[in-house]
Formats: sequence, C-alpha cells, structure tokens
Amino acid sequence: MYRWEGTGALVQTVDFFTPIVDDPYLYGQIAAANALSDVYAMGGRPLTALAIAGFPRSGLEPGVIKAVFRGGFDKLREAGVALLGGHTVQDAEIKFGYAITGVVDPARVLSNAGARPGDVLLLTKPIGTGVIATALKFDRAPASAVDAAVRSMTTLNRAAAEAMRTVAPGVVRACTDVTGFGLIGHATEVASASRVTLRIESGRVPLLEGARELARGNRSGGMGSNQEHFGQWVRVGGAVDPDLLLLLYDPQTSGGLLVAADPAGADALGRALLEAGVFFASIGRVEPASDVLMAVD
Repeated sequence: MYRWEGTGALVQTVDFFTPIVDDPYLYGQIAAANALSDVYAMGGRPLTALAIAGFPRSGLEPGVIKAVFRGGFDKLREAGVALLGGHTVQDAEIKFGYAITGVVDPARVLSNAGARPGDVLLLTKPIGTGVIATALKFDRAPASAVDAAVRSMTTLNRAAAEAMRTVAPGVVRACTDVTGFGLIGHATEVASASRVTLRIESGRVPLLEGARELARGNRSGGMGSNQEHFGQWVRVGGAVDPDLLLLLYDPQTSGGLLVAADPAGADALGRALLEAGVFFASIGRVEPASDVLMAVD
C-alpha cells in the first residue's frame, strides 16, 4: 500500500501461475480472480490491471492463447477493472496472471495483524481446490468435483469485500485471502501478526464436493511444504480426521477470505454477507496467545 497526499491510498499486487484446469478460457478467468483477491482482502477496490504471460514459442494454437486472454478480460470486466496492457514473453511453460492496482481508504485498510481474543473466524469459500486440481492432472477427479472447484475459483471475492465495507468500522478486525499457504498457513500468519492463537474447529470448515475423498491420494507438493513449514506451530486434537487435516494444509487457488470479526458485530457482518449472496461459515475463534499459533480441534 502506498499512501499519497490527501485521503486515498494505492494498493498494488501481482500474481500469476501455470494452468490449473484444461480449459484455457476458465484458466484465464481463474488467474484474474486470483490476482484480484489480494486487493479485496485489504478492503480495497481494484481499478486497473496489466497482464503478465509466458507462452511456448511453438506447439500452442493461437486460439488457445486468445481464449486465455479472453477469460481473464471477461473476469476483469465483471470486477469493473480496466485492462491497460501488459507484457508477454516466450516460455516453455505456460504462465498467466496480472498486476493489479487498486485504491483503499487508509482508515479502513484490512490487514492480517488486527485479530483479538474473542473474535469470530469466518471463511467465505470452501477449501479443496489443490487436491482436486492435482487429481485432475491424473484423470482421477470426478466431473462434479472439478465443476465445484471451478465455480469456487472463478467466483470473485468482490461481493464479500463490498459487504465488509457496509458494516461499522472495527467490526472486521483482520482479513486475509486463503491461497497458496492453505487455510492453516494463512491462519498461522494472522495469529503471528496479531500475537494471538487461532482455534479452528475442523468439523465446521466447509469442503468442496469430492475434496475429502481425494485428499489422501492427491497430495500436491505445496501441501507437503505447507505441512512441513507451518506444522511446527500447530497443535492438533486427537479426534481430528487425518484426511481433513490434510485439507487444512491444502494450497488454494483463488480461495475465499478468512475474516476475524468483533463478536459484537459478527451477526451484522453475517447478515451483510448473506444479503450480498456470499457463502460463509463460522469456523473458529481467536484466543489469547499460547504456546502455539494454531489449535485444531
């Protein structure tokens, strides 16, 4: 974030990745939704985008490249974001995404550092995109699971961000989008920055259709890395299902928002989200700092 003279502030973010689905148009849409998410998580409003792309010199039909850009453009247009240009290079591996510029009210900037003991934890999308995408690569993902993951990944966090701006200042204490570090990873970062402990009730965490069944046999490298890195700060209750625990480490693409809300205003926030048509689940609470950053029951 960069604050200029006056009342406004600039938000700048960038994100791009390799294909996560087979359909090039959907890949472009997911890449755009994912890139926009950081701005929404900060309470900002995205305004402009610059495309970033790498495509192989040969072996890829021009229509495929066109479909990727068209998918991204249509999702940006849905978000009310202007595409100003971009840069493309030759690359053996396909890559696509955007640098996003937005604005935010400095008085209502959301960060991952404001959670307080007693706060309620809300999550605005189910998890499981990582294991479903991994299963898809090996033709092990049912069509229904793929469809559910695509619907989630192409859904903007715009409505959730706008709903949060309608409640009184201070109701939303902390916010982060759940992406590559998985739910536990991003929650651990909130706990560390806020100097608290987050308690997740695993049975209340919403899962994408088919994710639980695919978890054990479709672990991605990112899941293992997340578990290795963040697991040292996590205490897991003995009754937690091992497959469900894996999903809590599952790296997400274009995931939802994890919100720590003042309990006095959590109901108002929930109503605002429902009125905006945003799915959400209450998945835990914030506790005073302890010997761990995360507790999973």
